[in-house]
Amino acid sequence: MRRFNYSFLNNGLLPANLVNLTSSISALKTMAGVRKDLHERVFSELENIAKVQSVKSSNAIEGIITSDARIEAIVNRNSAPLDHSEAEIAGYRDALNLIHTSYTEIDFRRSDILRLHEVMLAFTGDPLGGSYKRTDNRIIEELRDGTRRVRFEPVSAVETASAMEQLELAYWDARGNANINQLLLIPCVILDFLCIHPFQDGNGRMSRLLSLLLLYKNGYDAGRYVSFEEQINENEAFYYEALRKSSIGWHTNENDYMPFVENFLSMLYLCYKELDQRFATVQSGRVTKKARIEATVLNCLTPISKSEICKILPDVSPTTIEAVLGAMVKTGAIQKIGTGRGTKYLRK
Repeated sequence: MRRFNYSFLNNGLLPANLVNLTSSISALKTMAGVRKDLHERVFSELENIAKVQSVKSSNAIEGIITSDARIEAIVNRNSAPLDHSEAEIAGYRDALNLIHTSYTEIDFRRSDILRLHEVMLAFTGDPLGGSYKRTDNRIIEELRDGTRRVRFEPVSAVETASAMEQLELAYWDARGNANINQLLLIPCVILDFLCIHPFQDGNGRMSRLLSLLLLYKNGYDAGRYVSFEEQINENEAFYYEALRKSSIGWHTNENDYMPFVENFLSMLYLCYKELDQRFATVQSGRVTKKARIEATVLNCLTPISKSEICKILPDVSPTTIEAVLGAMVKTGAIQKIGTGRGTKYLRK
């Protein structure tokens, strides 16, 4: 039977790459904190952009997709959901907002986790929203030839409540240990949550919400301003491969957490790095508007739209931004993705 114990994080023996990652994240976190205190308005605009990207990306990972215009309308509460997919999107919006506004009050407690799940599925009318699974579930993988196989057998429905209790207690025990680095503990807990797979629906989305919750509670809030979920979506193949590697031998306590930990921290690092790059283009008044627009696009690790650039650079007119983007496309510095209001730009 699976045992939840994070004491192995107390031995201080970490691969050099993880030591370097945690050190880099800590340095960027410090810089972001200083900038946030000085430039509250800029960070507020970045948060509005990230919310839309987070809602879109976390649902897209699960195949829940609608147009960018509809997602923005739903996230900004300018429209009610029109179908089941949009109901899923609206639910994630509300659960994400709950974490943004109340992360100091909610925690990694079973009651809070069930409440978040209920909020996330509220618009769908799912009767199991806020309840653990009642039947066993399996994680199925489709192979290239079209055949399917069971990739992972989660905890059975009968054992789920007990497993979630043990996971919660193990986390709180480790969180109280001053010798355990919380930045390493969080992805270990998220991996165990995914392997339990406690819900009939929404486990992946819940894992990302819980990731943000635990990161915020420990002061790592880059995901509030640069979408953590978008980084996972953009690197989906690496994410699932890390999850596969770290789940091997999980039921017999023989799994290796490190592939998943490294992937998790890499995604967090990308958030902090992009936040650092985006802000560097915003704060300098001595740089020309053209150069700031170019830097905003070229430093962005994921596709960015004209409207998002307008929010990041509020003192630059949309006409100027459009002209610079058009020139960059012509010179081949960036590529244009999509059409109409859904158009985005990405460094080649």
